[in-house]
Amino acid sequence: MIVCPFALIVLILHIILGKKTIMNILRIPILATLIGIIASSSLALRLEPIPYGDFSKWKKREITESKIIGGNKKTLYEIAPEGTITGNQAYSNQGGSPWATSNVYAKVMGVVKGSCTVEPAQHNGNKCAKLSAKMEEVKALGIVNMDVMVAGTIFLGRIYEPITSPKGPFSKMEMGIPYTKRPKALVFDYQVVMPNSNTKVKSTGLSSKKTIQGRDNAEVYVLLQKRWEENGKIYAKRVGTGRERYNKSIPWTTGHQLPIHYGDITKQSFYKPYMGLLNGDKAYYAKNSKGKLVKVEEVGWADADETPTHVLVMASSSCGEPYVGTEGLTLYIDNISFGF
Repeated sequence: MIVCPFALIVLILHIILGKKTIMNILRIPILATLIGIIASSSLALRLEPIPYGDFSKWKKREITESKIIGGNKKTLYEIAPEGTITGNQAYSNQGGSPWATSNVYAKVMGVVKGSCTVEPAQHNGNKCAKLSAKMEEVKALGIVNMDVMVAGTIFLGRIYEPITSPKGPFSKMEMGIPYTKRPKALVFDYQVVMPNSNTKVKSTGLSSKKTIQGRDNAEVYVLLQKRWEENGKIYAKRVGTGRERYNKSIPWTTGHQLPIHYGDITKQSFYKPYMGLLNGDKAYYAKNSKGKLVKVEEVGWADADETPTHVLVMASSSCGEPYVGTEGLTLYIDNISFGF
């Protein structure tokens, strides 16, 4: 028989003190609160913080955009040891940080542009990450006038710069890092600021803006995969899945637990289509043994007791396809850990 911690505490007190005495004790607010704290603490997960997941350290990148689009100086932020990088140069992860962001240095047909949708913010005196959906404007001498919708996103992996085209954004990022543990949950603090809008905008810069009906969502997920390579192609089975979307404003929440479910979850009551396998146009990329970025095709669900080889963690101020979002939708996130 499994007894929950609170019930076990009450049972022990009942044996020692008797039913009448324990009922009187539970009517005393302070003692009842203490018992609740003891019970809840025994349910707490053991946390394994993800490196740099407290977002207390940020590196600045000072990018100078091309004169043809105004020659502005733009500051980009990376989740990495503190410091400043001056100059238009490609960035790769530094200081052992596993995090990449949607902040990018782009150079399209010789024109330099910087995009910053992830930046440090403050909550109760501590730094956290602020992820915002923004419309990046590109204006060139009154001749070129392009808008690109960009979501604020952080993920475990890296971006390959400079970005030379808005086409195929997934093919410019390596998603996931090696990982062989089996956590119960992803644990984090967060807040969602949702504009009062039931529309979103698709704007790639290659065509005119398009308004789409429907509310956009912020999103956080953790996915565990078992990967292997055949003839230069990478395949995977899904070992564990935790994925949530948020369609309304949520006040600052501490210690939120996103459960990780193992094995095939398609028949479970909590299953949503967006929790499904990532393949085809939805597939992310990774480098194969020859150093080439290729799709990671998820071909099925692993057994529930399988050991993963990689983990994907992502948080974003949008969901769905690239270059679609609601301007102003903001996700604040902090203290990301694996819970065991």
